[in-house]
Amino acid sequence: MSGRMLGPGRYGLAALQVGDRIETGRRHVSTALIDAFAEMTGDRFEIHMDKKAAQRHGFAARVAHGLLVLSMVDGLKNQAGAQFEAMASLGWDWEFTGPVLAGDTIGVMITVEALRATSDGKRGVATLRFDVTNQRGETVQRGTNALMVYV
Repeated sequence: MSGRMLGPGRYGLAALQVGDRIETGRRHVSTALIDAFAEMTGDRFEIHMDKKAAQRHGFAARVAHGLLVLSMVDGLKNQAGAQFEAMASLGWDWEFTGPVLAGDTIGVMITVEALRATSDGKRGVATLRFDVTNQRGETVQRGTNALMVYV
């Protein structure tokens, strides 16, 4: 894989290069997190709430909500030692490629795919690629985020 692995610090547009990478820490997906997300959102679909129902659908354990995992991904990005000098997220293009089960642990590799300055020259847009893996190295989610960053 080409590109630099970014060390701790804050990175604006001028300090970034296409191919730069950030590896986040890892986060355990507990049943308590799944329950809290269901309570907050009202999404109580049976595969999230009941192990036997999840097993009837072919899963070994309760399945974490896809949007819970995406939220955790954004949190892992914002807790990493290497940080973007971010202003705002402009949007996500995302895929759920495999289940995240209660008891799994996820981590993220973030790769800078594209960089462009805005017309005012004070900020830019970094297109970031996210590859989310579980403790077995299986990709469970992936996608891109357009992030407005300061220069």
